[in-house]
Amino acid sequence: MPARTTKSPKNPGPSDARPPKTALAVGAHPDDIEFLMAGTLLLLKGIGAEIHYLNLASGNLGSLQYDARRTAQVRGQEARQSARLLGAHYHPPFCGDLEILYDLKLVRRLAAVIREIEPDLILTHSPNDYMEDHQNACRLTVTAAFVRGAVNFVSVPRRQGRPFDLTVYHSMPHGLRDALGRKVLPGCFVNVTAVQEQKLTALQQHRSQQHWLGATQKLNSYTRTMVDMSREMGRQSGKFPLAEGWRRHSHLGFCLAEADPLQHLGRDYLPNPAYRKLLETPYI
Repeated sequence: MPARTTKSPKNPGPSDARPPKTALAVGAHPDDIEFLMAGTLLLLKGIGAEIHYLNLASGNLGSLQYDARRTAQVRGQEARQSARLLGAHYHPPFCGDLEILYDLKLVRRLAAVIREIEPDLILTHSPNDYMEDHQNACRLTVTAAFVRGAVNFVSVPRRQGRPFDLTVYHSMPHGLRDALGRKVLPGCFVNVTAVQEQKLTALQQHRSQQHWLGATQKLNSYTRTMVDMSREMGRQSGKFPLAEGWRRHSHLGFCLAEADPLQHLGRDYLPNPAYRKLLETPYI
């Protein structure tokens, strides 16, 4: 069961008047947060936010060396150590790999965590990514966040629903392209240069994955892949050496239209005018 926090309740209303107090990162598997979100999570901690770390799946299929039970144990230990290094509250997974299905059971479990910690913002996967677990993790997160204030929706374990402002951000997909190989444009850039070493150290805790990803996905250097993605985002920003890219989910049902709590990162935050222009381009 998620650990209860000691912060006082928040009143519904504008959430951008103050820096975010609580941020939740939701990944599909152990190491997804480190690959795509950990830099921004660390910067949010740096401006005073309490940060939370949740992978929906245990990572039990990610090994050619161990059986599923032992793999889940190893990857759970790696994830806990990574969360400790990030200074994040760790929340245990709900299911196994390839079991991240868009179903009511998982919505209820994730809704309980969101109601428990009442985050000001959630960082999660891209809606379109190279693997279904990532896409389903995204859909589950959006739905569980949406029902945070639906008092008649029963979470597991039971947590009282209550409306509060919440902004959801989507990370870049792995490889920075969608499932069809199409380039994805970020809505904003976050400068992770100052925290890249911490992000790298957190990723390196997932030692079991170097062999697995090298054998199954031809990633010759597990950590270099993450650094290359950060470098490419930095190049696209035209300003930062290393960056993470983000797209904000629609505000409808979540927050004010102008809400953008990542702006509180100050000089480490940069909106992407090309993306803003793209949003105004109609499509059929």
